[in-house]
Amino acid sequence: MRNKIVAGNWKMNMDTQETDALIGTLKGQSLPADVTVIIAPSFTNLDRANQAVKGSKITVAAQNMHQASHGAFTGEVSVDMLKSVGVDTVILGHSERRSDFGETDNIIGLKVAAAIVNGMTVIFCFGEDLSQRESGSHFSVVKKQLEKGIFDLPNSALSKVIFAYEPVWAIGTGETASPEQAQEMHAFVRKTIAERYDNALADSVSILYGGSVKPNNANEIFAGKDVDGGLIGGAALDAVGFAAIANSF
Repeated sequence: MRNKIVAGNWKMNMDTQETDALIGTLKGQSLPADVTVIIAPSFTNLDRANQAVKGSKITVAAQNMHQASHGAFTGEVSVDMLKSVGVDTVILGHSERRSDFGETDNIIGLKVAAAIVNGMTVIFCFGEDLSQRESGSHFSVVKKQLEKGIFDLPNSALSKVIFAYEPVWAIGTGETASPEQAQEMHAFVRKTIAERYDNALADSVSILYGGSVKPNNANEIFAGKDVDGGLIGGAALDAVGFAAIANSF
């Protein structure tokens, strides 16, 4: 059975006090035993957050990392820095990193490889923008992102990858892919993984949906047979709502 996962990407939100408060409230919620719950605070709060979630079922992830192990990369954070504060999960390839910070498929592929070789779990993001969806090229766009970011990895590495489909046109816009659109893309991704690796491996990986998931639509989206959870943005900043999403399977 595939892992059910709900991951909250806090983006550039929540200072130290707000982080403490949000985690405290989240720990007080009823979270399902069979769902992996992940939160991704800012770099400055990773250590504090990791200490705060001890004894709970919540895992802390980083929102990004650099592909180099060390060096003259001002403002960047390495995999060893993340591991030194007990963080072993990282989000890579998020659409905002691609569009706002110029991260190419090749750069993201290097980051994924560096994370995997160092024993990290990767939440690998991919997805099409509105023009690509409207032109009908969304499947080829996603396939290319998978090929550049993941498909150089050996079979054994895929157990450390969580896939996250995020239609860019539905991130922070209030728009959401229909449950049918989400399931269609997730099925395509699973088929594409099977073609590169094998059916058993494709059936074992978790594929999350990310794009304006909220408590009032999560149940319908998660009902797709190839949808294994969500990568949540804005709704993850409300502990009660985030817990409700985790209980939507």
